[in-house]
Amino acid sequence: MEWLETHVAQIWFLIIGFFVLYYAVADGFDLGVGMIALFTRDEAKRGIMMASLSSIWQDNQTWLVVLGGMLFGAFPLFYSVALSAFYVPIMIMLFGLIFRGVAFEFRDRSKNPSLWSLSFGLGSLVIAMCQGFTLGGIFYGIPMDGHTFTGTVWSWFHPYSVLFTLGVISGYIMLGANYLILKTSGEIQGRSIVHSFGAAIATILVSLAIYVWTVVRHPYIARKWLAMPDLVYVAVFPLLALVAFGMYLRSLRRRAELAPFIWNAILVFCSFTGISIGFYPYIIPNMVTIQSAAASSPKTLIFMLAVIVILLPVILAYIGYKNWIFRGKVGSGGYGD
Repeated sequence: MEWLETHVAQIWFLIIGFFVLYYAVADGFDLGVGMIALFTRDEAKRGIMMASLSSIWQDNQTWLVVLGGMLFGAFPLFYSVALSAFYVPIMIMLFGLIFRGVAFEFRDRSKNPSLWSLSFGLGSLVIAMCQGFTLGGIFYGIPMDGHTFTGTVWSWFHPYSVLFTLGVISGYIMLGANYLILKTSGEIQGRSIVHSFGAAIATILVSLAIYVWTVVRHPYIARKWLAMPDLVYVAVFPLLALVAFGMYLRSLRRRAELAPFIWNAILVFCSFTGISIGFYPYIIPNMVTIQSAAASSPKTLIFMLAVIVILLPVILAYIGYKNWIFRGKVGSGGYGD
């Protein structure tokens, strides 16, 4: 019990990290499909793209609520500082979520579906941009004095966060294209392969630039890259990410359907894990550690842990079963067309 009280904050950091990764892949391809649809002229093809998401888009967006609740309960200091620092992009993101939800519900019942398709695509782009600016602002560092945010309403907007946002957009398009490769056929699938190649090149170039900039920005991360044994823990994941990227390109050249999406998910996992280990033990770079950001009472975290241990397998089983039910290709009439 004593060991659990000592390490429960780190356990919760791992749990939240898992949910962030799951959301990045699940809602990432969701948003990626939306951005691809935004630049698709044929309304019938946009309808097929949206139909491929009809059974899952609500679930994917719900993870944001779950993540918010977890951060509020487990790391209230981080939650309060993040809301203060990123109030603008978070509020704009909420409006983007509203536009996407309305588009899904109204498009099939409208005499002008292109208007709702535009809302779907623009909402997806806005959400991706806001998430990019928020994550970029966190990784760059939040201006603080002690435990108080000292920046301005625009502190999140700087060249690093712009670059990070470009990486999020290209990464989501990459995921969305791979999802469409899996779920569609014919011309849409062919175009998705092209989109996937282009987005993959953009993503890897931006990711390398972000890694270099992050190491230069935060000297303690640079020291981990230069000293043993930290070098082993930090460097292994970027190397695995490069291997996954090579296998991903190989699967695309072979015109595989499932493999690109799987390798893409592995690439996201390795990249995010590598940069997170580099930042450890900080949850806000150079300012707030995981332990100091955690809830004041370890018993609160242990109680939350007991709840999530029970609920998480149930949630994952439900999602797995639902994805199994709606497996296969989607056509103009939806699943089973």
